[in-house]
Amino acid sequence: MAKILVVDDEADLEILIKQKFRKKIREKEYEFLFAVNGRDALEKITRDPDVDIVLTDINMPEMDGLTLLTELHETSPLIKSVIVSAYGDMANIRTAMNRGAFDFITKPINFEDLTITVEKTLNHALELKRTLLAIKENDILKMYVDENVLNFMGSRAYETTLMANETIEATVMFIDICGFTAISETTAPDTVVALINTYFDLMVKEIMAQKGLIDKFIGDAIMAVFRDEFHLDRAIDAALAVRSHLSELPNVSGKENFRPKVSIGIKSGEMISGNIGSATLKRLDYTVIGDTVNTAARLQDAAGENQIIISDQCYEKVKESFKCEKVGDISLKNKAKPMTIYKVVE
Repeated sequence: MAKILVVDDEADLEILIKQKFRKKIREKEYEFLFAVNGRDALEKITRDPDVDIVLTDINMPEMDGLTLLTELHETSPLIKSVIVSAYGDMANIRTAMNRGAFDFITKPINFEDLTITVEKTLNHALELKRTLLAIKENDILKMYVDENVLNFMGSRAYETTLMANETIEATVMFIDICGFTAISETTAPDTVVALINTYFDLMVKEIMAQKGLIDKFIGDAIMAVFRDEFHLDRAIDAALAVRSHLSELPNVSGKENFRPKVSIGIKSGEMISGNIGSATLKRLDYTVIGDTVNTAARLQDAAGENQIIISDQCYEKVKESFKCEKVGDISLKNKAKPMTIYKVVE
């Protein structure tokens, strides 16, 4: 329903408007509000900011229509205005247009002309709001989706690639913030969100610096995937950088015993990459699944504070590049034999 504010100190105009637009009012296409001068109009807009257009006289007590136009231009630029006045000289018309009026109608009112003008002004106002909403939604989308992905979504290859699945050789890394659940139970929600976003942002920067991809945020953990050449080495470099930079952060204010620490699990190998989710919900995640992914998650579970845990197979690949220490054997779910694990020292 469109909201139209009529500003005029002549009481008869309200009656005429309600009579001439009774069908639109009855069918709930238009809702009219009325004000007796510019000041009254601004107060009504403050109480009801969803006003789409204003029809205003010029000569009114307390605040005239031209002053109202100036105020509207500064405080409510999305509201479009039409002057409806007996003062139809060129000087008033030019002043009104310079102050943002969309159109000008002279009294006595030709209601056929007014009807056409209201429709035209409403269409312009609503189109402007739709455009700004689209811009806002696009800006919000950019917060959640990488720019390269947005560009790709506009390409011909998008539809074909969207449902493409493949087996890849890559490295998966899970990073969990140790002890954060306890903090979240005793700290204000705004503080919790600010903290975890700060920690996540630091981690993401280090992962991206090593050309890793953020697969998802899971509570207070991150799952990242590294592909292409030296993917295992780059994952370990990212893990070391995350651990180092987090250790430099101060204790949480009011929580002297809490300094952010991480437990990290890393596993390299084959995995399936594709769109996983529910067609019914129309919600799919482009992610990786498989034994390698599951093992990386369980290695993270096995890691202690500030430990970076890798499998023995990964150790054999990187032992000449990184200093590692043997932790021992652990039993993993769905694994017949224990797995020997190592922690990356430096």
